[in-house]
Amino acid sequence: MGVILTTILSLLISSTMVHAAGEKKIRIGLSMDTLKEERWQRDRDLFVKRAEELGAEVLVQASNGNDSLQVSQAENLLTQNVDVLVVVPHNGVAAASIVEAAHKVGKKVIAYDRLIQNSDLDLYVTFDPVEVGRLQGMYALQKAKKGNFLLIGGAPTDFNALLVRKGQMEALKPALDRGEIKIALDTWARDWQPSEALKHTENALSKFSNNIQAIVASNDGTAGGAISALKQQKLAEKVLVTGQDADLAACQRIVEGTQSMTVYKPIKTLAYRAAEVAISLAKGEPLPKTGQSLNNGKKDVPSILIKPLPVDKANIDKTIIADGFHKKEAVYKNVK
Repeated sequence: MGVILTTILSLLISSTMVHAAGEKKIRIGLSMDTLKEERWQRDRDLFVKRAEELGAEVLVQASNGNDSLQVSQAENLLTQNVDVLVVVPHNGVAAASIVEAAHKVGKKVIAYDRLIQNSDLDLYVTFDPVEVGRLQGMYALQKAKKGNFLLIGGAPTDFNALLVRKGQMEALKPALDRGEIKIALDTWARDWQPSEALKHTENALSKFSNNIQAIVASNDGTAGGAISALKQQKLAEKVLVTGQDADLAACQRIVEGTQSMTVYKPIKTLAYRAAEVAISLAKGEPLPKTGQSLNNGKKDVPSILIKPLPVDKANIDKTIIADGFHKKEAVYKNVK
């Protein structure tokens, strides 16, 4: 009788465990470069919101620009048995080891917004970075047309910064070849720091005696640094300045007239799509057939490329504000 009872109990326990396993909540590891900027806080919140709506749990880690810390944090997420890793890399080369570590334990990796290089990356979800740069370059040419252009790229360790520059040059090259514009300075801002852009702009203004017609800044943070330097020379509103991300401060500068444009990337679309595909991969479903890919130095990585939008004073109300990305009163608070 004892043997029979033991067998029944064993079967019941086994059945309960299988049932529990069937109902196991999906866990997603979200490894982020930083949460210091408004942009990335928004990405995190939207990603977590969508994942939780779909019944998943998200474990978030942020390394604040420390490559070795990001690698160790990602490895820690893997020890917590996450089903899939989503990584916003600080350094696209260093993050290759994260992909390798995840694959060793049978977990897939999605690169979010920034490409992880030289790795067997499973999927890349981003706004088309080449198109971002192309939009910036096209806008600069349409408005400034001729003269000295200053190019301030993002972090050279961020492969997206290189792709943005590729798009900028695709747009600018015909005018360069015709001799209509000159690249007065082509430089990069370490870690996308506004202070770096400030320094580079100050140096360029000094070197060229303030004769700069356009600053193709790769994001809103670097645009802000450049504009600070322009203000010192009373050149704000006189020199065209591009940006990217539609940060609130940048939108305020656009309606005030000191920043010319930004590239708006509806982050909700990106975050929701990434969360949805992460859950799909966690369930063992096949990779989505996107028909798009970007080469990371080792392979053509299947990619989901979302289209960005150029925004300036003329269409900010119909895009950023209409989408609820920022409230109108916040954008126009400094405009009388």
